[in-house]
This record gives sequence, structure tokens and C-alpha cells, in this order.
Amino acid sequence: MSNRLSLAHRAWRILPPGARRAGLRAVATALAPRADAVAPAASTGVVVAGEMARISGLGEAARVLQAGVRALVPLVGAVELGVLRRPVPADLPAGAAVLLHVNAPSIPLMLARAPQDYLRGHRVVGVWNWELEALPRSWRGGARFVHEIWAPSAFTKAAIEQVYPGMVRLVPYPLGAVDLIEARARRGLFDLPAEAVVTVVIANLGASFARKNPLAAIAAHRSAFGNRADRILVLKLAGGAAFPADMAVLRGAIGGVGNIRLVDAVWSGETLRALLASADIVMSLHRAEGFGLVPAEAMLRGIAVVATGWSGTLQFMDETSAALVSYRLVPVDDPRGDYEGAASLWAAPDVGHAAALLRELAEDAGRRAALAARGQAFARAALGGEALAAALAANGIS
Repeated sequence: MSNRLSLAHRAWRILPPGARRAGLRAVATALAPRADAVAPAASTGVVVAGEMARISGLGEAARVLQAGVRALVPLVGAVELGVLRRPVPADLPAGAAVLLHVNAPSIPLMLARAPQDYLRGHRVVGVWNWELEALPRSWRGGARFVHEIWAPSAFTKAAIEQVYPGMVRLVPYPLGAVDLIEARARRGLFDLPAEAVVTVVIANLGASFARKNPLAAIAAHRSAFGNRADRILVLKLAGGAAFPADMAVLRGAIGGVGNIRLVDAVWSGETLRALLASADIVMSLHRAEGFGLVPAEAMLRGIAVVATGWSGTLQFMDETSAALVSYRLVPVDDPRGDYEGAASLWAAPDVGHAAALLRELAEDAGRRAALAARGQAFARAALGGEALAAALAANGIS
């Protein structure tokens, strides 16, 4: 038996990673419970299910959704899901709707060990995030697990609707409707001079190094300010231990300049909020975003934002409320393979334009403050709870 297992394991390892993922997903799809063919007409209360405790953009987004729901209807449960793990808790409250904050390819893996009747009698809404203009093949088949799909931006909605026409509703994350935890600037905690203009970039390397594009942020800052000690870039990353090659590339790009701080650490929410509050500018030179929690929170906190003028971030910013960086669309080039099978385009932001915008905002505090104020007002209007309230009502959820 052990020899047969060893042979099977070796055969499995010979398969390309994409084939292994597809095989595992196929097995999980056969095991995972489906949603009922017809959803209940009415539901009482909501359960939010997903990787609720995960330190990532998706984990934070699930927590924002949970807070937004709690402000509108009874939140009767939260289910922690994990790949090939049993859901915790194992049962769903009777009559509750389920907001399944899990992307289509991961749903079978998250539900494979749930009972076959797990979703029976429940209205199930998939809350999906995607960053490109077209869905890869691995997203097909997700409709069997949900009755409706919510997308956080018009950009993401357009991509998903190509595969699931008539099933997708635009429901931005209600960041403007939940009370942001108060934060105060603590520059001393981060050894940041009080008189310096501080630009902050926050990214998780696990969310795709190429897509988050921190190299462009470094290049823009170096072009704008050289090694000026009163112009500081803080590059706050997470996940560096898992991606040492990416960290080496970043250190090489920074070189010997002293005004760029590279931080790779998992911080508490309080510390991360203190860093945001210490920023004069928050920058995101992403190649693509499905939504963009960091620039959204920065705008709501009254911080000027410099961002690529493309994809999901335009749900809560425009040319009047943020410093939008020009770009050109290029074929997706992702050496890590995070977007394998996604035949699509993404943005190449203009580093020179980003540098010019940084210089303008750094040299003119009044202009920076005015942009921040416009951004705060725009984001509050765009990210209120109205869309979530309407979506709950349309699904008969109270």
C-alpha cells in the first residue's frame, strides 16, 4: 500500500501545478454542497462566511462586510472557512441568508468537508472579487453554489457578468457607513520626522507582487525626490518571508537611499492605522484592483491619494478627488503565475506622471489638504450603506 501511495504521490508531483490545482478543485467540486435550485423567498438574519480571521485584503473585506451588515439587519452568525477544513461552526442558523465571501474557484475547496445539506434552505449570495477585465476558466461553475453574486466595483461586475449574465449586483464595500476606528498620527513610533512629507504604500506580497507593483512606487519616489531627507516613502509590506526573491528585488530597487523605509511585518490594526494617520499621501500604483481597501480607507480618513487611474478603485475616486496617474494597458505579465489562464490586460502606470504628482502635492500643503477633503467627501458618498441595504432588501433579507 505504501509503495502504491508513493507511486501515486510521485505521479501527482509530475503534473504541472495548474493541472494539480484543477484536479484538486474537480474533486472538491464533486464533494461540496450545492445551493438549492430555488432560493427561499425570505430570510431572517445574515451569516457572513469566509476567511474571517485571515490577515489579508480579502479577510479585511469580509470583516468590513460583516460590520456593514450588522448595522442594517441582524447578523446571526459568522462562519470561518478554510481550504479543506470543516466550517466553524458546523451548522448554519435556520432561515438565515448566507453571504459567502469566497471567490468562485475557492468555494469547492472551502466547502468540500461540509455536510451535503449544509446550504439547504438558505439563500446564498457569493461576494466575489476579481482584478482583471476577464475571468479565467477556473471561475466557471461557481453558479451552482450561489443564487446571486455581489461585486464590489463596476469594474469587477463587468468582468463577472461576461460569464454570469443576470446574476451580478453591484454592492461596494460599505466603508463609508461603518465607524472607522479612530486613529492618531504617531510619527515618533515609526521614527518619522515631524516636518517631513510622508508617503505610505501598503501591500501584501501574497496578493501578487506584479499586480501591486511596489517597484513603480519606489521608482516614482526616487524620481520625484532623490534622497531628500524630508521626503520619505514608507513601504509597508506583509508576506515577505514567503517571497524572499521579491524582497531582494525591492531592496535592490531602493539601493542606498535613506528616505525609503522598507517594512515587512505583521502589525496590529492599531499600529497600521497609526501609520495611515501619519501619512501625508497614500500611493497605489497598482496594475489592477478589484476594489482597493487601502486607498478607500485613506480617502475616508482625509488623506490625499495618488493612484493608478484604472480598474476597481474608480468606484470611489475620480480625477477631482484623487491624483490619478495616467497609464497604458499592456498584456498581463505575471511571472509568479497568480493570473495563469487570465488572457487579459492590465495597467502600466506612468512613473514620470506619478513622480510629478508627488512633487506637486509635497510642495503645496494647501493643494494636498484640498485634495484630501474632496477625496473624503467623494468616498463617503460612494461607499455609504445604500447599495448594501438595497441588495439585502431585494433578496428578501431582513
